[in-house]
Amino acid sequence: MNAPERAAVIDLEAIRHNVRRLVQVASPAAVMAVVKADAYGHGALPVARAALEAGAAWLGVAHIEEALPLRAAALTAPLLAWLHTPDSDFGAAIAANVDLGCSGWELPRIVAAADLLGRTARIHLKIDTGLGRNGCTLTELPALLADVARHEAAGQIEVVGIFSHLAVADEPERPETDAQLATFLAAVELAHAAGVHPSIRHLANSPATLTRPDIHLDLVRTGLALYGLSPLAGRTPASLGLRPAMTLVTQIAHCKEVPADQGVSYGLNYRTPTATTLALVPLGYADGIPRIATGGPVRVNGVTYPVVGRIAMDQMVIDLGEAGLVSGGHSLLGAEAVLFGPGDGGEASVDEWAAAASTINYEVVTRISPRVPRVYRG
Repeated sequence: MNAPERAAVIDLEAIRHNVRRLVQVASPAAVMAVVKADAYGHGALPVARAALEAGAAWLGVAHIEEALPLRAAALTAPLLAWLHTPDSDFGAAIAANVDLGCSGWELPRIVAAADLLGRTARIHLKIDTGLGRNGCTLTELPALLADVARHEAAGQIEVVGIFSHLAVADEPERPETDAQLATFLAAVELAHAAGVHPSIRHLANSPATLTRPDIHLDLVRTGLALYGLSPLAGRTPASLGLRPAMTLVTQIAHCKEVPADQGVSYGLNYRTPTATTLALVPLGYADGIPRIATGGPVRVNGVTYPVVGRIAMDQMVIDLGEAGLVSGGHSLLGAEAVLFGPGDGGEASVDEWAAAASTINYEVVTRISPRVPRVYRG
């Protein structure tokens, strides 16, 4: 069989293409390739290597536990981890030369870990400019900066960067992004006034990288665009110069003829309107396909069919809309079934599956489970 049983095929040349595009757009700012969440489901180590080969200057992850395997694989590029808990292993991060995001509460723990190792910890101050999640507010910042300046003077930390995260950059017309930029620049001024001089300011995510050159500053953090997906409503990847990197493919596991009024899958919410042929697609919600995504498109032999009935844990069903295919010698057993990809073969996009699931493209690729093997090309 040419089609794998099931696989997320990752085109690393598409990753390289996207990085080269983002480097071009962001210049002279540097590009951080965000490879958190196993590179949005694409595989952190292969994607990180491809991104660095194509010109990314930094790597970014959420958790220290995501950073350490990259260091163990001998990737030496600057690497930032920014989301911590009181049990995060700051010592392991410092020993591996991983930069650490710091909102404030982490500072004593980072300093203690640095002292224990006899090393200087590299930190990036995280500012809450309006997203309301992680980060230090402008009100809290002067007190934090006083502590930071003291520890930096003692050689316990080095303030490499200062950063924040945008809330609505994917909606370029909204004014909140300008407000966040103003707050961020005010935070930078407060830092300088306190004698803290981070060399790298970073604020832009993928949508801001593509739409707001005034926010590029010294470094942009690109996640979704790295994988060739559009962060902007109404804009295709191609219109942004990007190429989707993941193709989700399997093969038809069963094919059978059924009469009219045949119920399909749990709840029997779908019944065949006429005699027809059903085909079984061996992917389900245990593989990361949203259970809610009935109607999602599956491409088989040049034709796109919607999923009918409820998506189950391991499988889903498509209605081929024609009776007598099996008895007529046209069974699709073993035929390649593509859920989404770059569209070269007419297959659906990630965005079409996101629409079927009432979610966003980020979630569709990120939730493809480890049960689906990753196969790398390019």
